Amino acid sequence: MMNSSKVDIGDYKFGFSDNVKPVIREEKGLSEEVVRRISKHKNEPEWMRDFRLLAYRMFISKPMPNWGVDLSELDFDDIYYYVKSTDKAERTWDDVPDTIKKTFDRLGIPEAERKYLAGVGAQYDSEMVYHNIQKGLEEKGVIFCDPETAVREHPELVKKYFGTVIPPGDNKFAALNSAVWSGGSFVYVPKGVKVDIPLQAYFRINTQNMGQFERTLIIADEGSFVHYIEGCTAPVYTTASLHSAVVEIIALPGARVRYSTIQNWSGDIYNLVTKRAVAYEGATVEWVDGNIGSKKTMKYPSVILMGEGAHGEVLSIAFAGKGQEQDTGAKMIHAAPHTSSVITSKSISKDGGVASYRGLVKVEKDVKDVKSHVVCDALILDPSSTSNTYPYMDIKSSDARIEHEARVSKISEQQLFYLMSRGFSEDEAASMIVNGFLDPLVKQLPMEYAVELNRLIELEMEGSVG
Repeated sequence: MMNSSKVDIGDYKFGFSDNVKPVIREEKGLSEEVVRRISKHKNEPEWMRDFRLLAYRMFISKPMPNWGVDLSELDFDDIYYYVKSTDKAERTWDDVPDTIKKTFDRLGIPEAERKYLAGVGAQYDSEMVYHNIQKGLEEKGVIFCDPETAVREHPELVKKYFGTVIPPGDNKFAALNSAVWSGGSFVYVPKGVKVDIPLQAYFRINTQNMGQFERTLIIADEGSFVHYIEGCTAPVYTTASLHSAVVEIIALPGARVRYSTIQNWSGDIYNLVTKRAVAYEGATVEWVDGNIGSKKTMKYPSVILMGEGAHGEVLSIAFAGKGQEQDTGAKMIHAAPHTSSVITSKSISKDGGVASYRGLVKVEKDVKDVKSHVVCDALILDPSSTSNTYPYMDIKSSDARIEHEARVSKISEQQLFYLMSRGFSEDEAASMIVNGFLDPLVKQLPMEYAVELNRLIELEMEGSVG
């Protein structure tokens, strides 16, 4: 059974819930019948229903992972796998039901869209309730919609790429997502088109004991560019919920894709996500991955460097507070010559939190001129907290330059004393040191997100010293 210990809402400002009566809520627990009904609710073609059923059989046949965070309290029978809150996704905020719209107003999403986003998708429980893109981008052929719409209107693209980067059999949670996926984003950027301002998707869980299984597929055609940002929050309940997404990115020759996540789940969410990209000749894929919330996280964004001259980067921030385990990292698979990669991981643990880096750099046999640089930096704020590093290198080429640096540090009395002698309180001084530690990564985010991340870190840091 899941842990029903009392959850302290504390400083988590997004822990509110709304009294929204769902249009459809499937029974708790998962069965082949539930999978069939989800497919029927979506009026899907036979090929997608069969894909789900195949994935469901894979899910029940696979054992739970015996590594990473402890998942023994995760009870698959105590979860709602499909909750639909509205009849359809709207293209204007005025048409979104008031109760749901208020939630997104409180989260600041419509305002952000007006100010600095090229398009927004907003998901509430299992379904997208809002999806819109700037008209100018639509006229250039950019597609930004939910995957259900893509299955209906762009089946040729979905059939070609869906489940190719992360097949259902990849791992137990990829199989689960493939069986019950709902909502998410589908992005296609045509050849040579640059989407200069970010597209954003925002994911909100409202229902208690809810499983959210969005599916994201991004296809950047030759020479194109897109920056996609996702954010997520959930109410605080006394029982656990599950978030298990799958994100697939295809960067065709010369394309560049940047994917930024500011994850701020409440402290009762199991966050078990599979994210992977394929970069073809001369393409670049960059992940910026901020993990602030959740009860337990397992997430390792990956890039398969399939084409000559491809480049991959992962910039990862993990903050593990009281009762949290952040098991994060990155994977880079060098499968072509003249490829390069950079992994930068920064973690902070406090109040007994556990932050672990788990990474893989793999160079396929006889692949020439490969460069990879890995930096793991951990900051531990008190004696009860833990930091772990599990790097793995699998190098099958003699023509590869692989570098790995790792540092673990504590906030020193000398640093605190210096700042406090300048008039800062002990908490303020500790917060400044943490912000300085994260600064190189925060600078990689758009300004509005950097401000938000700094503010979240400051909230996490309140009362952390003494």
